[in-house]
Amino acid sequence: MERKIINIFDVVGGKAAVSTEDGDRLFETIIAFLEKDFEIVLDFANIDTLITPFLNAAIGQLYSKYDSPFLREHLSVNNLTPEDRKRMVTTIEVAKEYFKDKDNFEKNIREAFGDE
Repeated sequence: MERKIINIFDVVGGKAAVSTEDGDRLFETIIAFLEKDFEIVLDFANIDTLITPFLNAAIGQLYSKYDSPFLREHLSVNNLTPEDRKRMVTTIEVAKEYFKDKDNFEKNIREAFGDE
């Protein structure tokens, strides 16, 4: 399997990975390489700010197309701070739950906020 290193700094054009637009762009890049059976390494070197909306768009969406074993085999990350690693893990856990039963998940959220 070929390996592709994606430098997040280059993708977002700076030290802040914050926008969903940048996350969507990264998602599309990841998908293109996964479809060609690449092993992908996301390198977060020089990223000072990483927020959940970016991770939801870039990483969370992957769970709508691929299962956990496939992504564990094909996707890894480098240079995440411990805090950002926790944020990534939480994003992945929520995405897996969401895409496992999207309709029920959304129903529970609506009920929790009284918006049935």
